[in-house]
Amino acid sequence: MAAKLNPYLQFNGDARQALEFYQSVLGGELTLNTYGQFGQADGPSADKIMHGNLITQLGFTLMAADAPPDMPAPSGGNFSISISGEAADADALRGYFVKLAEGGQVHVPLEKQMWGDEFGMCTDRHNVNWMVDISG
Repeated sequence: MAAKLNPYLQFNGDARQALEFYQSVLGGELTLNTYGQFGQADGPSADKIMHGNLITQLGFTLMAADAPPDMPAPSGGNFSISISGEAADADALRGYFVKLAEGGQVHVPLEKQMWGDEFGMCTDRHNVNWMVDISG
């Protein structure tokens, strides 16, 4: 098995909603496991996500979980997730950007940049930063 580097996001109670949103944007197969499925059937965390995994048709893997009650809430905002591709993938990449930005905030519109690529930056409705780059 080849080594992989995957983003693993941590949320403060809305990991399910975030992962379902990312599945609606990126497509793919979503697997969700709750704390209740792994022995914490009682209490406020029973229905929260202990581990979620989204694997898309293009091979993207995005993982996420809700912070357990005994851990500090995630601060977020100090990272970005980048999606990039060639001109052949431009329509899909533009579509991802539009959907990710919906309900969030666009910081750099997805448009041709001085280095020749189309590039845009946004923060989605779950406060996750995204960069999309289409090679020029």
